[in-house]
Amino acid sequence: MQKNDYTYCMSNLDISRIRNEIENTLNTFLPQIQGEFFKTAAFGPLPEAVSEKHISELLTPCRSLMSLGGKRWRPLLQVLCAMMVAEAKGKNDDIFENPGVKESFALTPLVEFVHTASLIHDDIEDGADTRRGKPAAHITYGLDTALNAGVWLYFLAPTAIDSLNLSADKKCLYYSMFTMELRRLHLGQAMDIFWHRNPDIFPQIEEYQAMVQNKTGTLSCLAVLLGVLSGGGTKEQALMAGDIARGIGEGFQILDDVQNLTTGNPGKKRGDDIVEGKKSLPVLMHISKYPEDKDKIASCFKKAQKEGIMSASVEECISILEKGGCIKEAFEKGHKLVKSKSRELVQMFEKSAVFSDAANEIIGLFEAMLPKV
Repeated sequence: MQKNDYTYCMSNLDISRIRNEIENTLNTFLPQIQGEFFKTAAFGPLPEAVSEKHISELLTPCRSLMSLGGKRWRPLLQVLCAMMVAEAKGKNDDIFENPGVKESFALTPLVEFVHTASLIHDDIEDGADTRRGKPAAHITYGLDTALNAGVWLYFLAPTAIDSLNLSADKKCLYYSMFTMELRRLHLGQAMDIFWHRNPDIFPQIEEYQAMVQNKTGTLSCLAVLLGVLSGGGTKEQALMAGDIARGIGEGFQILDDVQNLTTGNPGKKRGDDIVEGKKSLPVLMHISKYPEDKDKIASCFKKAQKEGIMSASVEECISILEKGGCIKEAFEKGHKLVKSKSRELVQMFEKSAVFSDAANEIIGLFEAMLPKV
């Protein structure tokens, strides 16, 4: 099959059922009511002096952010990958009853809890006051509580592995992949923080790509790693597919960068990346193309960081980028990356020009998320 020789068609998968199963799993491990399963899984035996109000200091900030929604596309991608691999191996009975698919559902907290924890910490590190149109966790609950709850949620996630009846070797493999991607996520965040703390430093485009492949691509990669492995794929297949998924995460980060400089990200104001000192791809592409504008853009960043989102320097910087055409170029690059990498991912497991139901849903998932050209 040629690289782009495929047929996309509607699938017969019940996506609402998949989403409901994911929500049920997330609510089991991060529940509204503190039942015995949750407390035992999260903490083991506790002294009687520990009460629900103490545990709520951890649970409530995390649940509050989770309850605001989000696309849940990473756990959905994870389960669809498990289904795709199972279908490719000829397991075509009721896909929801497939043991590997059930395993994948049980592992969805690994991806979604890390994503939620990273948002709590990201808002603190960026100095952002809002998330999804509501006050950020550190504004509502205080910096100390938000920091502690976010760290706890990272550690809560792998209790999903503990809950499964698997061999020690497979559990170790899941733990190894989970912790590796968690370390990579923090490496990407460290690179991002270094650049936004230093207004005069503009990384090379290759450095930016490495940063987003770690910071943003990590969770796409982890979702695919878990999905392929649980669906019955080999470790080698999982690693190869995970690397492809990093590119999907990179593409979406580029599109997020563009949105920040055009309409503004949901719940935030246009150009707040400039205020936060974020060296996004449109900025770096412009400086590479028009190096004579570097000092002017650096000056805009410094003034915006000092004066805030209402600074005239925000719109001045956006105007420079628009005139150079690099916002449009970045948009096209991000769009192309998501489309090409999503097809490359499914073509690892699809051997005919007509895709399986799960493969079609993966393509459809990303098509629906892409902004219109």
